[in-house]
Amino acid sequence: MSYSRENNEVSASGEDMVNAMRGYKATLHNPRVSNEAKQHAQDVLDNEIHGNKPQQDLYEVRQRNKEPTRVASGLKAAQQNPRVTDRGKKQAGDQLNQLVEQQPEE
Repeated sequence: MSYSRENNEVSASGEDMVNAMRGYKATLHNPRVSNEAKQHAQDVLDNEIHGNKPQQDLYEVRQRNKEPTRVASGLKAAQQNPRVTDRGKKQAGDQLNQLVEQQPEE
């Protein structure tokens, strides 16, 4: 992540943007930070990082890269796990059914 105060540019990968967002949010909640620094952090979050958008984008990319076979295996395991609540088992079953419906037949 690179940030240049002179030309107010933030250029970074998705994960770097998420880390930058976390840092600026921490600045906003830190009582030892000056009001000027807090205002700057808020400006960067609003104008350059665009709030939670980097986090949402990174989540979407990670969701697309998951292997359906492994996801299905995890959902099946959740249904058999005695530490999972009945509600959790039902949700896992519902998600598994959705996953099966979405898969093209071979």
